[in-house]
Amino acid sequence: MLDDLDRKLLNILSTNARISLKELAAEAGLSSPSTAERLRKLDKRGVITGYTVEVDPAALGYTLQAVVRVRPMPGMLHIVEKLIVETPEFVECDKVTGDDCFIAKLLVKNMEQLDTILDRIAEKAQTNTAIVKSSPIKRRLPPLLS
Repeated sequence: MLDDLDRKLLNILSTNARISLKELAAEAGLSSPSTAERLRKLDKRGVITGYTVEVDPAALGYTLQAVVRVRPMPGMLHIVEKLIVETPEFVECDKVTGDDCFIAKLLVKNMEQLDTILDRIAEKAQTNTAIVKSSPIKRRLPPLLS
């Protein structure tokens, strides 16, 4: 699985995916070639699936975040899923078990935009929406067990 050095590299990358290879190697206490080889192996094994940038939605004008639970009406599951996928304001969506079929995160500029998007879904599904007040835990890695 992962050894201590792999976990260290992943933790460093999770806080700064743009770190240079030289800086990453120095922080991990490895040489640059050794670090590059470890990253290549982690990538090949599917542990690392990509590198990303984090953007502040408010800086782009998205002042509201909402969590939306969606329960499609009978026979509408695939239509609702397609509608969610095709609506760019939905930035995350999980298909779940239980009474609801989807739990999604939505970024919007105002309440009017939220209503417009939810109205399109309401024709085909029941929704339950909660406005996000704050996010005490941003997306993070799970514990990197050995």
